[in-house]
Amino acid sequence: MTKTPKIHVWLPDIFQFKGGIQVYSAFLIQALEQVLPNSDRHVFLKNDAHETKDIRFDKQTKISFAGRWKATFWHTPIFAAQVLLSAIKESPDLIICGHINFSPLAAKIFELLRIPYWVIVYGIDAWNLEDPSKIYGLKSAQKIVSIGGYTRDRIVAEQNISHELIPLLPVTFDARQFTVKPKPQYLLDRHQLQPDQPIILTVTRLASGDRYKGYDQIIQALPAIRLQIPNIRYLLVGKGNDRDRIEAIVDDMDVRDCVTFAGFVPDDELADYYNLCDVFVMPSKGEGFGIVYLEALACGKPTIGGNQDGAIDALCNGELGVLVNPDSIDEIGETIVQILMNQHSLSILYKPDLLRQKVIEKYGFEQFKQNLSYLLADYTDS
Repeated sequence: MTKTPKIHVWLPDIFQFKGGIQVYSAFLIQALEQVLPNSDRHVFLKNDAHETKDIRFDKQTKISFAGRWKATFWHTPIFAAQVLLSAIKESPDLIICGHINFSPLAAKIFELLRIPYWVIVYGIDAWNLEDPSKIYGLKSAQKIVSIGGYTRDRIVAEQNISHELIPLLPVTFDARQFTVKPKPQYLLDRHQLQPDQPIILTVTRLASGDRYKGYDQIIQALPAIRLQIPNIRYLLVGKGNDRDRIEAIVDDMDVRDCVTFAGFVPDDELADYYNLCDVFVMPSKGEGFGIVYLEALACGKPTIGGNQDGAIDALCNGELGVLVNPDSIDEIGETIVQILMNQHSLSILYKPDLLRQKVIEKYGFEQFKQNLSYLLADYTDS
């Protein structure tokens, strides 16, 4: 393609809410700016009303917001009108749907205007899909871009779609923010911890819809862990509407002295919390990938994930971390004890600099850009 490519990107949000999809979306736009620096880029954000200072994009990247109507009935119709009218007026060469919810409209635009589109799929948004309009939107896409092999394989099996139509663009992270450092003294002081005290960490939203993350199972494993490691401490970072229920489980298990709720942690402290822990644990069974695994590994931390979801991709099928049965409290507890007592057979767990090197090689931003460049080969001059 010799002309300047026009790319439209439809996203739920980036600025006002910080979750896995939002972080991924921000990296996607930044990578697009570098892979196609001369492209005509127009980003449409359904739920955001304005930018924030913590995320910056190139001045050539035009951003349209629909979030000011979020509390009204007209929110979705206005966003749909925005992207449709812009597609008619600007005639982009490609539309990238940053969520499967946008795919039915993209399919209709393709029928009307023959503008090709991609759909990015993450995890539970695309698993067990039954909505006919979304299935049609998915199957009509020129590319279904999956953030990991686990989600791709599920879509292949559930929707009878060829592997060749679902390329991978795995999650990335900011290797500059997450580095190997000693335990921060200010956090030891804040949470009344000793420098040599073994600390388990989970970073997640404490939302009722996110119970698949596995923090219940860790809490239930604590009594057995405490028998072997009496001064164990479980640090749970995050906030949400599930906290009262979790606190009740802590009291029921009589492990109040072992659990610390850190609550919401600002971005500039997050890496310090990873460095505070001795093992990062999130034995989930509904994660599409899990950027938190990459962040923990970049800080050189032994990491445990579930063996029934996208953690398989993040931990490279058990090469960079340990995959456990997320429903087995005994296995979770025993694995934590093995790691903390330096008895686990996976030697890389105890080599923080090597863990960091490997995760950057596999999932660093440079690799993300290379992966995106490969997908966009038809839209580059080379």
